[in-house]
Amino acid sequence: MTARLPTQLTTHTGAPLPLPAMPQDRLLTVNIEQIPLFKDILGVPGIHIKPLRLDAERGEWVFMAVCAPGCSLPLHYHTGPAQVYTLSGRWCYREYPDQPQTAGSYLYEPVGSVHTFYCPEDNTEDTVVIAWLDGAQVSFNDDGTFHSLTDAVLVQHLTDTVAAARGLGQPGYIRGHGADVNGS
Repeated sequence: MTARLPTQLTTHTGAPLPLPAMPQDRLLTVNIEQIPLFKDILGVPGIHIKPLRLDAERGEWVFMAVCAPGCSLPLHYHTGPAQVYTLSGRWCYREYPDQPQTAGSYLYEPVGSVHTFYCPEDNTEDTVVIAWLDGAQVSFNDDGTFHSLTDAVLVQHLTDTVAAARGLGQPGYIRGHGADVNGS
């Protein structure tokens, strides 16, 4: 979407509407079926993602993750809030084993949440979630030393680099920089 100067908009009958700060000339829509699944792209076996919106300027990253039974992430905390909606399967945090997330679960994590994500090995299907994260995910090794930092900048770099190397063109996620669909 390209920025344009605000103009007076009207309803279909001609009644004036408030002057918008950011006029929009089209909806920014992506279809999960048209975005490639990037397998193990985050360096974690069994966790595959489809980027939906990567906004490096705002530090926001929205993605669909497909997680195999038995996969896990290192202990980590979030520098911003995280929201996760589970579409199918089951996942847990080691710190909260009695609160599994299953199909239909919506989880909100406040800033600074610390936990260890995993999908139980006895899952009979992949777990599929939609996640919206603000800021970074800072991960640690078992001995408490720094492991890695994952954020919108890294995910954008990885998906774009892998897509180019595989000849996939630009993956069609929504990006920052004035909000547009990548590759359109």
